[in-house]
Amino acid sequence: MDSVNNALGRPSQPRRHTEEQQRHIYDNLPEEERKKQTYAEWVQEVYNDQYEKWMPWLEDQYLKWFGKGDNKASYVTKDNLSKTKVTGVKQVDQIQDDVHNLVGNQLGENGLLSPVGNAVSKEGINRAERKGKDENGSYGGPLGGVTDPVVEGSKSAGQGLYSGAQSAGSSLAAGTKSVAGAIPGVQR
Repeated sequence: MDSVNNALGRPSQPRRHTEEQQRHIYDNLPEEERKKQTYAEWVQEVYNDQYEKWMPWLEDQYLKWFGKGDNKASYVTKDNLSKTKVTGVKQVDQIQDDVHNLVGNQLGENGLLSPVGNAVSKEGINRAERKGKDENGSYGGPLGGVTDPVVEGSKSAGQGLYSGAQSAGSSLAAGTKSVAGAIPGVQR
């Protein structure tokens, strides 16, 4: 992989190469590198490496521009909670949606837990998408012994927050369902 990075430049300086240029780069790799993999395998590795570096960044930019204050943690929380609808009653479903948005928004840009949401997004979700690497391709760099426990703590905090929110939403929905059955005129 070092030869790929050296051949294509640093991740912060992306370049687009034509098929001819890629073939030229591959042909100029050291002989032992070319014996390890075919041209097609090498191109696939380069593509996967670039995808791993840029896709999390693109997703972050999309949420920043169009996500109404969401980061990945708040978006994932809202999405997963929206899958826990308990009833088929429109009013109860609306209450659940409101609660799910309330919980998810707390992890978003202006929420009380926005530092947690940002940490989970950057150091949890993005690193998971990059197979444990940060945006520079390092597993922790010179501070790996210090940063790795923080990442694990962020993941655990996010999972605990999600589990708590899910159980709170389910409890609220169950109580609301029983109340909705007693209210005349509630549509199912």
